[in-house]
Amino acid sequence: MIVDDHPVVRDGLAALFSQAPGFTTVALAADGAEAVRLFNLHQPDVTLMDLGMPVMDGITATRRILDKAPGAHIVIFTCREGDEHVYRALRAGAKSYLLKETPMENMVEVIRAVYHGDHRLGPEVASKLAERCHKLELTERESEVLREMAKGKTNEEIASSINLAIGTVKTHVNHILGKLEVADRTQAVIVAYKRGLVDL
Repeated sequence: MIVDDHPVVRDGLAALFSQAPGFTTVALAADGAEAVRLFNLHQPDVTLMDLGMPVMDGITATRRILDKAPGAHIVIFTCREGDEHVYRALRAGAKSYLLKETPMENMVEVIRAVYHGDHRLGPEVASKLAERCHKLELTERESEVLREMAKGKTNEEIASSINLAIGTVKTHVNHILGKLEVADRTQAVIVAYKRGLVDL
């Protein structure tokens, strides 16, 4: 099954896989919710799943599918290469993580390997995951403050919107700057976006 919100990508991949020996596309889905429904209907051997989609994102869809079918083989296929994206996708249960510029022959090889029970990561993705393992993790509250920072809110506005004292917000902001190893809020948002900690 191919899951992507862009029809050109879905149809293009289906056409490419129709030329690969042993591959049949059994379903095409435009968002995560449709992917969950079609997975239950078709029970595909491998699901190629995009991350950023309307209605339901790829990580949520991956979790929903694996909740009902723990043996499902899901390969993330995305242009998002931030270390947090890779970490969250694999933690959700995906067996591999492919970037959209991956050559077709490599995709076929990875999908075959995943079908046979292997976990397969390309060198770029593996290095992102290694980076992530050596970085300090933000707490849930720090992540919430960071998302508000990414919207351009001041400390006062953040305090009001998530019901915290201004002093507490300032403490969280200082912890965020330290953990992201940056000097100011603007750099924090840029780094957070690149890593996949926030979506703009």
